[in-house]
Amino acid sequence: MKVLVSGSSGLVGSALVSSFAADGRQIVRLVRAVAVSADEIEWHPTEGTIDASALEGLDAVVHLAGENIASRRWSERQKARIRTSRVHSTRLLCDALAKRKIPPKVLICASAIGYYGDRGDEILDETSTMGTSFLSEICRNWEAATESARAKGIRVVNLRFGVVLSAAGGALAKMLLPFKLGLGGIVGSGQQYWSWIDLNDVVGAIAHSLTHEQLNGPVNAVSPNPASNRDFTKALGRVLRRPTIVPIPAFAARLLLGEMADELLLASARVVPTALKNSGFEFQFPNLEDALKHAVERTTRI
Repeated sequence: MKVLVSGSSGLVGSALVSSFAADGRQIVRLVRAVAVSADEIEWHPTEGTIDASALEGLDAVVHLAGENIASRRWSERQKARIRTSRVHSTRLLCDALAKRKIPPKVLICASAIGYYGDRGDEILDETSTMGTSFLSEICRNWEAATESARAKGIRVVNLRFGVVLSAAGGALAKMLLPFKLGLGGIVGSGQQYWSWIDLNDVVGAIAHSLTHEQLNGPVNAVSPNPASNRDFTKALGRVLRRPTIVPIPAFAARLLLGEMADELLLASARVVPTALKNSGFEFQFPNLEDALKHAVERTTRI
């Protein structure tokens, strides 16, 4: 299988490429620099250009590229960058794929559980309605940007990622130092649900989606066991053997992060992976404490 991967240098992308290479898949990277080898294809999403002729002969595409939503405080300019990096780049890629004489059979495109917004204790699956937040609007347009590929007959899977657990990057990596120093604690009320997934299971879900044709459209890439922020905090404290007695009040989180605090830390999304489970996917790390131990121990070994 010849697979094109965008965002191959990111947390998920780098783990995916390593796994696919070990499985014998031929990997081609979509890169924003000059392509210097046969396994690279050049594109420049901000300029709207892509080497479309090099997209022939692909079996599958995994599109993970996008601006890190937590890299900086959300100004209007940063929100525009987030929107462009997801929606415009996805439309550029999908339009190019749709014009191929023989298009790939499947496109796995990243999305996020931000689609659902702040929903309290409501159990959310792929049939649930979208929320009303900034991220909800981004995810809706992000997924809609794949329509040209779908219209061409490409099977499109919109993987809605939860919080990806890895000590190598993402939210968990940022939490480790304060927790190790005994400065960890609940955020806000602690009652909000955080829907998470181990990095190994992310890679597994992508590989599973490539080969299981019943998966189509939105697919929640989350553990079957979402946890409240309070339970997440206590579990991480147990894994690190540190107290978790320093709370972050909601007002303090908002002062520090602004709008981003409400959507990334204080919002509650109790999301379940109905589509993945119905397709027979088996999670390696369905339980939170096991996933946290795996992430922390793996970093210690490295």
